[in-house]
Amino acid sequence: MLKEDNELLTRVGVGTPMGQLMRLYWIPALLSPELPHADCPPIRVRLLGENLIAFRDTGGRVGMLADHCSHRGASLFFGRNEENGLRCVYHGWKYNLEGRCVDMPNEPPESNFRDKIHHLAYPCQERGGVVWTYMGARADPPPLPNLEANMHSGEECRPWAALRACNWLQGLEGDIDTSHAPFLHSTITPRDSMRPGTFQYYSERTKQPRPSVAETSYGMLYANCRPAEADSDLWSIGQFLLPFFTMVNSIDLGQQFVTRAWVPLDDEHTMFFYFWWAPPGMRERDPEGRRPHFSFMRDFEHLPNTSDWLGRWRLAANRGNDYQIDRGEQRVKTFTGVATVHNQDQAMTESMGPVEDRTQEHVGSADRTIVLARHVLRQAARDLSERGVVPVTVDQPDLYETRSGRIILPKNANWIEATEQNRKAFSGPQAASQAG
Repeated sequence: MLKEDNELLTRVGVGTPMGQLMRLYWIPALLSPELPHADCPPIRVRLLGENLIAFRDTGGRVGMLADHCSHRGASLFFGRNEENGLRCVYHGWKYNLEGRCVDMPNEPPESNFRDKIHHLAYPCQERGGVVWTYMGARADPPPLPNLEANMHSGEECRPWAALRACNWLQGLEGDIDTSHAPFLHSTITPRDSMRPGTFQYYSERTKQPRPSVAETSYGMLYANCRPAEADSDLWSIGQFLLPFFTMVNSIDLGQQFVTRAWVPLDDEHTMFFYFWWAPPGMRERDPEGRRPHFSFMRDFEHLPNTSDWLGRWRLAANRGNDYQIDRGEQRVKTFTGVATVHNQDQAMTESMGPVEDRTQEHVGSADRTIVLARHVLRQAARDLSERGVVPVTVDQPDLYETRSGRIILPKNANWIEATEQNRKAFSGPQAASQAG
C-alpha cells in the first residue's frame, strides 16, 4: 500500500477526507447510562479528534458542546449543569443544547452580546441505550441507520463498549478478517461443543476456507466457504457497512442480531461499540451449547471510568499487563494464552502500533475482505473530497437492514442468491419490530 493511501484511510481529523466522510453520518458517542439522569455531571468525550463535553439537561435531553468556552476558553467540563443549560464556572456564560448562549451574567442587563454568540454544538439522539451525535454540516441531519440490533429498548437490548488503543481501521479490519479465527481463537484441547455436524466442528476442521467477497451499495458482503458434508458446504457470512459498522458471523444466519461499530476517538484510539438485541426466546444457550450473546459483556473486567479524555471503558486486560497472557494455558489449552475472543483481537490489533504502517504489509489471497474494504473506504472518501459525491447510505437508512451469520448450503450453490431472504432484517420467525 502507498503511504498516501494509508494516510487517507487512517486519519480522521477535521479536513481529512476520511474525517469528512465520517462526519456525514450519525456517530455512536457514548452509552446512555454514562449520563444517568437529568442535570447529572457532564463528561468528557473525544470523537474524530475533537474534545467535546456531553451533558443531559433538565428535560433529560443530551447535548454535545465543544470543550472550550467561547468567552475565554475555559473548559466546560467544570461547568454547572442546571436549568436546561451548561454554565461555565469562569464567568457564568451558559449554553443550551444548541450551543446558544442563554445567559451572560458578567455583561450589562441591556446588552445583546449573548445573541451574537453561538458555541459549537452537535445534535444528539438516543436509541437502544446509545447516544448518537451528528458532527456534519447539514442543518437538517440525515436519518440514523436502521441497524436492527440498535432499534429496541429494555432488557433485550444491551449495548457494550470498550476502548481500544489503536487506529480505528485496525479494529475494523480485525473484525472482518476471515482467516485468523481458526488460529487466534482456537484451543489446544478439544471443545465440548465440537460435535460432528455443528458449525463449530466444520469451522475448526478446515483452517483454509475459500473466501468470497462482493461490493454492495452499503459497503461489502463477504463469506468463507468450508466443506460440511459430501453434498453441502458451511458458509460464514459477514458484513461491512459504511463508514465503520461490521456484522460478524458467529451463529445462525437469521438468528443473529449483532452490529459492531469502530468509532475513531482520534487517530490512535477507538471506541468499540457492541449493539446486541435478543428477541423473546433467544436467551437460552444456542444449539452448540454456547451462551447467548448478552453473556459477551460478562466476560470482561472494565477498569473504573475516569474523567480523562481516554478514561472511559478501558479493559483490565491491556497492553500494560500483556493482556494477562497465561503462558501455561498457551502450552496446553488455548492457542494464545489470552482469555476471551475480544482480548485476543485487542492484543493483536494494538500490537501493530497506534497506526499500522501498511506499506510494510504482504497481503495474500486470504485477505480479500481487507483489500475490498479498503477499496470501498478509499473510493468513498475520494469521491466525496474530489467530486462532492455523498454515499447513498447517508440518506437511505433502510440499506442497513441486513443480517449476518452462518448457514449450510448445497454444494455449488450461489451463496448470495441462496441467502437473500435470510439476510433481510426485521423478518422471519423471530422478526423484530422497528421500535423507537
